[in-house]
Amino acid sequence: MITPLRILLVGNYRLDGQMSMLRYYDLLLEHLPLLPQTHLTVEGIEPPAFFGEISLGPLTKWLRYLDKYLLFPRQLRRRLRHLSDECARLGTRAIVHTTDHSNAVYLSAARGLPHLRTLSTCHDLLAVRGALGEDTDCPASAFGTFLQHRILAALGQAHHVICVSRATQCDLQRLAPATPSAVIPLPLNQPYRVLPREETTQRLAASDSRLIDTPFLLHVGSSLSRKNREGILRIFASFQPAFHGYLVFAGEPLHPAQRALAGDLGVADHIVEILTPPGALLEALYNRAYAFVFPSKTEGFGWPIIEAQACGCPVLVARTTSLPEVTGDGGFVRELQDEPGFVADLLSLKKEPVRAEIIALGFSNLLRFDRPRILADYAQTYHAVAGKKS
Repeated sequence: MITPLRILLVGNYRLDGQMSMLRYYDLLLEHLPLLPQTHLTVEGIEPPAFFGEISLGPLTKWLRYLDKYLLFPRQLRRRLRHLSDECARLGTRAIVHTTDHSNAVYLSAARGLPHLRTLSTCHDLLAVRGALGEDTDCPASAFGTFLQHRILAALGQAHHVICVSRATQCDLQRLAPATPSAVIPLPLNQPYRVLPREETTQRLAASDSRLIDTPFLLHVGSSLSRKNREGILRIFASFQPAFHGYLVFAGEPLHPAQRALAGDLGVADHIVEILTPPGALLEALYNRAYAFVFPSKTEGFGWPIIEAQACGCPVLVARTTSLPEVTGDGGFVRELQDEPGFVADLLSLKKEPVRAEIIALGFSNLLRFDRPRILADYAQTYHAVAGKKS
């Protein structure tokens, strides 16, 4: 007989605007309780915005730190004491799960409380590695270095860590070798699918009519150095004479240096920037893109890869960190520096049999990221961790 189990999900501070982390927390909070026969009671708690609502320019960041690292730990400690008392009364246990490894520092609030087990999802250790002096394109300030060391120490004290990729687990095993861990990939978090052409036309027309009848390459993400937008611009410039289309950057705007590079390469007039597109527009972009180009230098997982595959969009990625692992057989994989190889892959997609095959392989790859199956793995992990001795 399975013992009922309480799950307390600890989410991110919403004013920080870390959208992928918020989506992941919301996904678990909404869908874990729907799993049949898992005996889970799921609740959530997030750092409330109090001081952080005050806008004081550069000082705003420090006011938000007060919310996250002064007010919230006290609130969480009270909640966990109450949860531990309830578990004692009911004869059960609870899992305290920080859904972002950056919040693993909150797990210290559970220290010394019986009936509680701690768990964290580790999405990547890029910032931690950067604070340790490794080259991850994630430099840390003095305070950031202090915080990343605390995060690593907190992960090392968790009862269990779920890593979203094997690449991330390898980093964890190297930096915190005594920490029990397992790999559970992220599920497809949006109901993206192949859409009728008329529907994508309507959605694109409301954003940028240039994209309705002209082909375009797509990149989704930020302008961080590790996203390698400079490499994408060079690849596009080499492909453009045979393409005569646009390059769409969806997410953050280009940096001035990236715009200058586009000008130097002679493709500035063929760049389209769509800032923070809503889900419906992003789905249309995936559907109509000639290809999704994602040659990041480092990633912890790479959600846009499977989003693109779900929409029947061919994927091109670099052979770095988690990207080949997530892409599977459903995309082209090249060495990061092999920009001519990326261009050759883009040219090959002009052949319909090649294009049809890579799209079909992308659909097959999606089976690994089936939401019910992945959430069932979470439930199994929760019960396993709850059953272990402290």
